[in-house]
Amino acid sequence: MTLLAVGINYHTAPVAIRERLAFPADILDNTLKNLYKFQGINEAAILSTCNRTEFYYQADHTAPDTLVEWIAETKQIAPAEFKPYLYTHIDSQSIRHMFRVACGLDSMILGEPQILGQMKTAYQAAYQAGTLGKTLSKLFHHTFSAAKKVRTDTAIGSSPVSVAFAAVQLAQQIFDKLSDQTALLIGAGETIELTARHLHHYGVGRIIIANRTYDKAHALASQFNGYAIALSELPDHLAEADIVVSSTASQLPILGKGRVESAIKKRKHKPMFMVDLAVPRDIEPEVEQLRDVYLYTVDDLQNTIDQNMDSRRRAAEQAEEIIDSKVEHFLAWLRSQGAQETIRDYRLQAELTRDEVLQKALQQLSSGANSEEVIQKLAYTLTNKLIHTPCAQLREAGANERHDLIAASREIFKLR
Repeated sequence: MTLLAVGINYHTAPVAIRERLAFPADILDNTLKNLYKFQGINEAAILSTCNRTEFYYQADHTAPDTLVEWIAETKQIAPAEFKPYLYTHIDSQSIRHMFRVACGLDSMILGEPQILGQMKTAYQAAYQAGTLGKTLSKLFHHTFSAAKKVRTDTAIGSSPVSVAFAAVQLAQQIFDKLSDQTALLIGAGETIELTARHLHHYGVGRIIIANRTYDKAHALASQFNGYAIALSELPDHLAEADIVVSSTASQLPILGKGRVESAIKKRKHKPMFMVDLAVPRDIEPEVEQLRDVYLYTVDDLQNTIDQNMDSRRRAAEQAEEIIDSKVEHFLAWLRSQGAQETIRDYRLQAELTRDEVLQKALQQLSSGANSEEVIQKLAYTLTNKLIHTPCAQLREAGANERHDLIAASREIFKLR
């Protein structure tokens, strides 16, 4: 049996290919069951995210040809269109790859934590579909253990490396309790969505989202129990905001010094924290001159991010050492499985011998034989039967000068 990890990711394939090979959650159960039925595949799981689609499986062969055939048939796409983008990891390398993915070492943002949750979702889907066996199930649990140890023993996830996360971390430093604050987010793109997600996670009191298109603002705000406004309503709500984060594609500033100054007066000079993540800027630079306003730009945050990326790279080196140890630990477990069948057969043979001798002893006891004599005979007979075959094999090994077998026997039976 061979363990394989086959897939595509943001390194190897453009988004047009990744889209075609994606497996949404609502079809994953049936997809896994169909894959499991495919010839030569014994266990299977699928990890499908916006940045990667990976297949973890145990098969009778090392080549991914069977999987390629299944993908082509399932997705109605010619192998030549996606096969050049595939990578394949076999046995120990597939184990290492899964560990690195779960730890965020193979992510677009080094050390990002979301991938571990996605890996757990992949495991749960395969478990519910019934496509996991002993080996792959054990591998997933070792994967989660490795990721937990990396998170616990290194600083790989402790420093913000996205401008959205850095902005929220800075807000936490400025305000004692985010739960008492109102955040006004201007825009509805990916950066603002990520900022809203982080703010919501850290328990910000209230979220207002302003956007040129109200429907987009409403769709985003509804995810975080927020309140949506049109961009034209911004002057009416600016004074409510303790935190302002702006990221739009506007070519002209959205917030000028005069508008912010008016809001500060309405707030009776209660401090306002502002982050301009847009390029060109959404907030006029002169706003920084106002008292009670703390304005940061994307460049201010980028310096912090660069430092934090260096910290994560150093942590990644530590993580690789942890993964080395965890890979060897799992390989040791795999190697031990090779002895299980022999152990099982040996135990069965001993139990059959025991039952045979015991049955004769019980018959003798029921016939009125002396119990002490029966027990002594049982012990003598059982000992002889259990050691007869090993002794015969050792005598033959000696006759054939199989010193290796004799040495192994002394080790197995712990003979001094």
